Amino acid sequence: MVEFEPVMLAPIAGALALAFAGYLTFRIMRQSPGTPQMRELSDTIYRGAMTFLNKEYRVMVVYAVIVTIILALVVNYQTAVAFTVGAFFSALAGNIGVRVATKSNARTAAAAKRSIGEGLRVGFSSGAVMGMCVVGLGILGVSIFYYLFGDPRIIVGFGFGASSIALFARVGGGIYTKSADMGADLVGKVEARIPEDDPRNPAVIADNVGDNVGDVAGMGADLFESYVGSIIAAMVIGFIGVTVGGIALSQTDAVILPMLLATVGIFCSIVAIFFVRVGRGAGIKTLHAALNKGVFGSAILMAVVSFLLIWYLIGVMEIFYAMLAGLIAGIVIGLAAEYYTENRFSPVQSIAISSQTGPATNIISGFSVGMISTLIPIIAVCAAILVAFQFAGLYGIAIAAVGMLSTLGMTLATDTYGPVADNAAGIAEMSKMGKTVRTRAERLDAVGNTTAAIGKGFAIGSAALTALALFAAYTNRMVDAGITMDLSITNPSVIVGLFIGGMLPFLFCALTMRAVGKGASLIVGEVRRQFRTIPGLMKGRAKPDYDRCIGISTSAALRNMALPAALAILTPIAVGLVSPEALGGLLAGAIVTGLLLAITLANAGGAWDNAKKYIEEGRFGGKGSETHAASVIGDTVGDPFKDTSGPSLNILIKLMSMAALLFVPLLLKVWGG
Repeated sequence: MVEFEPVMLAPIAGALALAFAGYLTFRIMRQSPGTPQMRELSDTIYRGAMTFLNKEYRVMVVYAVIVTIILALVVNYQTAVAFTVGAFFSALAGNIGVRVATKSNARTAAAAKRSIGEGLRVGFSSGAVMGMCVVGLGILGVSIFYYLFGDPRIIVGFGFGASSIALFARVGGGIYTKSADMGADLVGKVEARIPEDDPRNPAVIADNVGDNVGDVAGMGADLFESYVGSIIAAMVIGFIGVTVGGIALSQTDAVILPMLLATVGIFCSIVAIFFVRVGRGAGIKTLHAALNKGVFGSAILMAVVSFLLIWYLIGVMEIFYAMLAGLIAGIVIGLAAEYYTENRFSPVQSIAISSQTGPATNIISGFSVGMISTLIPIIAVCAAILVAFQFAGLYGIAIAAVGMLSTLGMTLATDTYGPVADNAAGIAEMSKMGKTVRTRAERLDAVGNTTAAIGKGFAIGSAALTALALFAAYTNRMVDAGITMDLSITNPSVIVGLFIGGMLPFLFCALTMRAVGKGASLIVGEVRRQFRTIPGLMKGRAKPDYDRCIGISTSAALRNMALPAALAILTPIAVGLVSPEALGGLLAGAIVTGLLLAITLANAGGAWDNAKKYIEEGRFGGKGSETHAASVIGDTVGDPFKDTSGPSLNILIKLMSMAALLFVPLLLKVWGG
């Protein structure tokens, strides 16, 4: 008879999460998709999303095959296999999430016709499918490879595969969605003065497709990578050896604890999903409260259950304090993102006020909000690092990252609910469901904008701790192999690395923003052409060519995502071959500037977006006014900030740290370890 070990709970939890995702999908599919026109719009969005993903996967497969061969030759075949599975699981999670999201948008709009609470339930259930798939596949992959090989250093390949696909998904999806969104807004809302989701606009379907490939597949892949990266980093540090509070932990306990904390988080997230409930006739504040019940409920459950787990399994409570520091920091970062991007609060309202004097003051005000919004997240991350290190050293920092991401199943559900609600609002407008349904859908969309901003803040904070944990794992592995590194600020190699690492996020943002600008220009030209050449289009007597705009956005994204990805992967390897200290400096510099830049871009973009919506509610002249036109321009500037460059920086800093850790065997051969 096989004795039951605690680590066996990890694959069980993964299987349970996937089963729960299947149950939620079944329940969503039983809902009515609405009228024939609603079904047609939803099917068009679905086909566009699948077309983009299938073309993107062709590029990813070529990349995956090349990297798999390199890893098999340079590292070992086990790591190569882990890389392939990690890449596949990451793509699979995003694919499932997009399929369900694009099947849920019309159903959410139809449910909102019955009540706003029903609309929230269907939309949130779609987000929960994505959340459960990410944590389920993540913990399943990590636990299976640990069972097969028993060496976390091999599982780094799984994380590298997830990171690579995340970068393609985030950059490619971000370029796609913002090219379409900016093109649709600049011609439709500013020039033609037609509503945001007007079916006469040829780019409106491409914009809705972009919500899914960018904010569902992209965000899911981003946090899938953070999730497995934090677990793997803690396992690698634990494998090398950990002493906490004067007590040396056994290697087995130190390695399996991160997996068990993630396991507990899955159970807590599933329970908390049932907390998200509202009655009929709910307002925006009530909708926010319903989602917050799930987020805070999962965090409280996680704190209680993890306390019992660590007390029973390890008996060293300092580790619990480190985990709790990360968990609390994640909540603080999310709340800070909400404050700086929600139009109930003064930062966003100040941007709306400044729009009365034109787009220049709108942009200045919005960018200043983004910059000042770095204060609270940085303090939260620094506090978590100090507390975690004080109680449990570098291992504690890695455990803090695991703690921050432990309830990802719930937090990702609230985030990916956003694009589903956005699509539902668009379908309600395009299918002329009436003012009441449109108002309900817009309320769901407004809440979704805030949850998306919170999700981006959460992703950024978790990226910082995960990258730092991976950096610690890299230095530990080099020291453990006998390579002595001088990472002091007086070492010229470290200084050079710091400057190169600090520059990379800016170069990366330049490439991605330029790609969005080029794609948006093509969309603008196409929308203008169709308005000019299709007879009766502006009067609603002809149908635009949606597929043409979808094809333009797809081509722009696929052409421009390869160079940023290559930059993230090849730079740390090239610098590491020159000097391990320079590589250490590069990682540190990229983490610092990447974190600050990501927070600034994400929150500035979210604030501009909600300032526009604040004006559209009837303030300062409302829709069609000069103030509104200024806010639309600010929102357009913020689009690539918050949905392309900002979120992609999370993956940049994690992927470089993962690459450094993965290619340690190659560096050791060069440096004689």
